[in-house]
Amino acid sequence: MMEVREANPRELEAWDDLTVHPGGGHVLQSMAWACHRAATGWRPHHLILADGSAVLALERPWPLLGGSSVYLPRGPIPAGSAPAMAARLDAVTAWLRARGADVVASDAEVPAATGYPALLRDIGYGSIEEIQPSRHRYSLGLGHGADAEAVFGAIGRSTRQRIRAAERAGTRIVRHDRSTVGGEDGRGADPGPGFEMPAEPLAEALDRFYDLLLHTGERRHFSFGPRASFLRWWQAAHDAGHLALLEARAADGTALAGLVLYRHGGRLSTVHSADDATTRRAHPGALHLLRWRAIELAIHEGCAEMDLGGVDVPGARHEPRPGDATYGLAEHKRAFGATWLELSGAHERVLRPGHYRIGRALARTRRMIGR
Repeated sequence: MMEVREANPRELEAWDDLTVHPGGGHVLQSMAWACHRAATGWRPHHLILADGSAVLALERPWPLLGGSSVYLPRGPIPAGSAPAMAARLDAVTAWLRARGADVVASDAEVPAATGYPALLRDIGYGSIEEIQPSRHRYSLGLGHGADAEAVFGAIGRSTRQRIRAAERAGTRIVRHDRSTVGGEDGRGADPGPGFEMPAEPLAEALDRFYDLLLHTGERRHFSFGPRASFLRWWQAAHDAGHLALLEARAADGTALAGLVLYRHGGRLSTVHSADDATTRRAHPGALHLLRWRAIELAIHEGCAEMDLGGVDVPGARHEPRPGDATYGLAEHKRAFGATWLELSGAHERVLRPGHYRIGRALARTRRMIGR
């Protein structure tokens, strides 16, 4: 079995170059995410494998009992063949088991068509409900050197009309993005074509976006965690260059919609989108323009893919059909030329069943007492 060890100081300094920036990389394997989760009681393990790959494992000890549960957030990142990825996961699982883990969960974004789910079953993993909101995603392939005019021409006609109408109405897109804009919140630098510089601190814009997200969640029957935790993570990811916030504003400055993007693995990924439904009639097309600007940004940065995010929900992990609650959102994303990408989904391996059951019960009791 492949050797696994803890990263040395030099490897920790270059951690994101191993887990975020390579093709298939993910922000939830980043040093910023490890630090964020460590502040809430998780124990990060930065692991290096003999083949040079790396994986972030987050361990949560059980209260009182000893032992733990472990989560590899979106890891190990996809690299090489499906058998190679399964071998890495098997080696990491063995390393964690030797150190007292009772269960290991992994939800690497590996296409199901690779045969990865069957390989996971072969090493003792079983499918579980998703840990992140969606299992699958809508993907817009761009390829290197994509032509923005050609990509725009492939968008559905009515969507193109909405985008142009929003532009004619004076809808502005404000870009909060430390990675490529530079400076404190990017103020005073060039935001790139189609964007405006922020005129306020990022913290204010993130707080406003969280309000939009709450209202959007109420309409779509989604829920979100505590505000403070979201804001801390978004700020940390932005400061690391992994996150951009795009805001659609009316000509008078009214906030219409927002989009949070991750920058990783040769793609931009839609993490959250939200809009003020009360402004749609007066300002149609704001969210359409916002998505188009995100695609333009991905093209400008030479991304191979624009990930428009998922729309599947618990109990309906399939591409939405007419009558499904998220069918309209799926149609909205397909209109941009995105196609459904079926991923392998979350899996776990229970290593010590009895200990695992007791640990879960103790953790659940502690949460109930803490409410």
